[in-house]
Amino acid sequence: MDSRLRGNDSPFMTHSLVIAPQWIGDAVMTEPLLRALSARGEQITVFAVPWVAPVYRAMNHIAGLQATVDVPFQHGGLQWQARRALATRMQSGEWGKFDRAYVLPNSLKSALVPWLAGVPQRMGYAGEMRFGLLNQRLANPSRHERGSMVEHYLRLAGDDAANNWVLTQAQSEATVKSGPNWLADRKPKLSIHQTAIGPAELVPQNYTVIAPGAEFGKAKRWPIEHFASLIAELAQSNLPVVLLGSTKDAYICQVIRNKALRKAPAANVQDLSGKTNLADAIHIIAAAKCMVSNDSGLMHVAAAFGIPQVAIFGSSDPRHTPPLNDQAKVLWLREMDGAFKGLACSPCFKRECPLEGAANMRCLNAITPSEVAGALAEAALR
Repeated sequence: MDSRLRGNDSPFMTHSLVIAPQWIGDAVMTEPLLRALSARGEQITVFAVPWVAPVYRAMNHIAGLQATVDVPFQHGGLQWQARRALATRMQSGEWGKFDRAYVLPNSLKSALVPWLAGVPQRMGYAGEMRFGLLNQRLANPSRHERGSMVEHYLRLAGDDAANNWVLTQAQSEATVKSGPNWLADRKPKLSIHQTAIGPAELVPQNYTVIAPGAEFGKAKRWPIEHFASLIAELAQSNLPVVLLGSTKDAYICQVIRNKALRKAPAANVQDLSGKTNLADAIHIIAAAKCMVSNDSGLMHVAAAFGIPQVAIFGSSDPRHTPPLNDQAKVLWLREMDGAFKGLACSPCFKRECPLEGAANMRCLNAITPSEVAGALAEAALR
C-alpha cells in the first residue's frame, strides 16, 4: 500500500475491502460499484481468486483501486485454515487497516475473512446464514426480481447510486444531464495499459474472436456445428478467426476448427483455447474487430471494451445479465427482433436442457449461423 494515499491531503478517507465474485462475468459487472466507491473517496483493495483477479487489474481507470490481491480459494469447501490465515495477515496490517468490507458473493464462507479480521463495517446481501458475519445487510431479492446484476452490485454503494443507475437506464444518453460524473457512463468498462496480443500474425482490429464456451453448462452453449458453419461463412471476409476459451473448452474448440476447415478449407482459424490465461484473453479481446460468444464471462469482457459483438442466449436471461455495450446485438429465441416466439420454457436457468426430441435445446438450435452473421454485421455498423 502507498502510504501517501492515507495522508491528510489524500482524497481517499475510507479504506475499503471488496470480496470479489468468483465468476468472470460477475467480476466485470462490479466495475460500476468500484467506480462509485472510488468517486466518493474510498481507497479499495480487492480480494479475488486467481482466475478472476485479472479482471480487476484491467480497471486502471479507477483511481481508488489501489491493489488486487490473489486469494488462495477454490470453488466449494469452507477452507477454514486458509481463510483464518488470510484474516491473520489482514490483522497484521499487511494491506493497511480496513474501515469497511463489501462482500459481493452471497455465500457464508465469503463473509468469513472480514469477520475474522474484525473489519468494523461489513456490508453485503443477506444470504446463507450470514447474520452474525455481516452487520450491514441488504434484503436479497430473488433472481427474477433483482433486475440487472450491475444494479444489484451498485445497491451496495447506497440507494442513490442504484436509483441513479436505473434512471440513466430509462433515459437516452442525450437527455442525461445530471447525476455524479461516475454515472455518466453507467456501463462496466475495462482499461489496460497496452495491448500485447500474442501471435504475431494477429493484427489489432483485424480479426474476429469466437468464444464458444460457457462455464455454467451445455444449456448456455450454441451448437458446435453452428459455430463451425458461422466460421465458414465469416471466411468470406478474409478476416482471421481466433477461438478463445479455457482448457475445459479446448476439445470443443478443436472440433469446431476441424469442422470449419472442412466446410471452408481456406479459412484462417487459430485455436488459442487452453493456451492463454485470462490476462492474455483480455488483451486479445480488447484488440479484436468483433466477437461472437454465448452468455459467458468473456462476453462481458468484450462488452466492457465496447467492441462490436453478438451474444447468444439460451437458458439464461439477457434482461438479467446483458452485455452492456452499445455495439452489442443479443440473440435470444424467446424474443427475437421484439417479437415473442412462444418459447415458454426459456429462461430455465438449467445446466442441461430437460426437454426431449425436437424441443431439446431448441432455444439455441433454432438460432441459425446466418442470423448470427447478419447480427454481427449489424453490430459492427452501430
